[in-house]
Amino acid sequence: MGVPMEHELNVEAIAVISACVVLWGVFSARLERWNITAPIAFVLMGLAVTHQPLSLIHLNLESSTLRSVAELTLALVLFSDAARVNLRKLRADVGLPLRLLGIGLPLTIGAGMVAALGLIGGIGIWVAALVGAIVAPTDAALGSAIMSDTRIPSGVRRLLNVESGLNDGIATPFVNLFLAGAVAEEVAHSSGVAGAVGSLVAGAAIGAGVGVVGALALRLSARTGWGGPAFRPLVVLGLALFGYAAAVQAGANGFVGAFVAGMAFGATMPHDDPLTLGFTNDLGELLSLFVWFAFGAIMVVPGFEHAAWTDVVFAVLALTVVRMVPVAVATLGTGLDRATVAFVGWFGPRGLASVVFALIAVDSLAPAEGARVLAAVTVTVAMSVVAHGVSASPLAARYGRFAATLGSLDPEHTSAPSIPTRSLGARRSPPGPPAGQGQ
Repeated sequence: MGVPMEHELNVEAIAVISACVVLWGVFSARLERWNITAPIAFVLMGLAVTHQPLSLIHLNLESSTLRSVAELTLALVLFSDAARVNLRKLRADVGLPLRLLGIGLPLTIGAGMVAALGLIGGIGIWVAALVGAIVAPTDAALGSAIMSDTRIPSGVRRLLNVESGLNDGIATPFVNLFLAGAVAEEVAHSSGVAGAVGSLVAGAAIGAGVGVVGALALRLSARTGWGGPAFRPLVVLGLALFGYAAAVQAGANGFVGAFVAGMAFGATMPHDDPLTLGFTNDLGELLSLFVWFAFGAIMVVPGFEHAAWTDVVFAVLALTVVRMVPVAVATLGTGLDRATVAFVGWFGPRGLASVVFALIAVDSLAPAEGARVLAAVTVTVAMSVVAHGVSASPLAARYGRFAATLGSLDPEHTSAPSIPTRSLGARRSPPGPPAGQGQ
């Protein structure tokens, strides 16, 4: 008789998580009618099956496997989001997205740093800046009802879509630099920031090369018939993984490598075939559900255990003033109605990137500072998942009615080419008449 083979994989965890995916797929449309989004559902399921009274499985915050899967998920999302935006099409209406990304995002990071420094005890300026950068990027997939609701003008939806598709990648260098500064300060080593800068530059160079060369190779393959159309989505997935892995293998920043590879690919490769990016996007969405499950399983309880009332105040500010004031400043002089500015400012849900960045920070920082970061980010993301998830549909309906009263020449109704939306929702096309023109 042979000795039974032992599985290194946590088969129980795989069984439970896959069952949760099946349950969500079966009941998703019904749950979303009650404003229960996929992130809400998976956070709750992750919390329920790993804690009393169920305790079906046990997952560890320090698990290297969980962190690796989370990092790989973010790399795929960064690539697919950057490629979806397609910089060539964006040039026609780059003004507003450029304002939000070039003015609003840095102001949000700065305001978040000030709020963290004033409210979160026991941290220095590097860690405060790190917290501000971690909670700055938005994730439109948390409110897919807004992104797919045709009652909202297409220009507004596109603005939010472009911002959320690019700001996580743009925030990555800030997170990396601030984390390097915090770690260097802890170990009294002054080369941390300089090394981080070199890692970012190298990651961008590798990503650009992978994206351009991969897109040109795929275009040549399609033109000559050397490659079958069915395998093109797999080629894109391979490029996303290679952009990340090649950068990491070279000692560079893998997230920047994946993000720049996606931007370069999207700018070089025509998006005539919607299936080209489809498989990479779908795989990223599936893995995103796992990350939300892990957030509920390993981060919510310890995060709230370490949280103080100041973390709650920080989270409220991060989701309101810290986000909305920079958006208002960035949109000055654009002609957007105040209701539109408030709508765009509120719709800044914190999601996947913040969760993964927090895991990396907790693993890299000293235990005391890691616990402070975990608490602040966990409370912020948890509040965002609930507040933005529950408010997405009602706000979409209310703002849609208001937008219909605006004139056809108002900037909200400026015609904008559509781009695909990354969504974790079941309702891809909710009913409702278009708001004004330009749909």
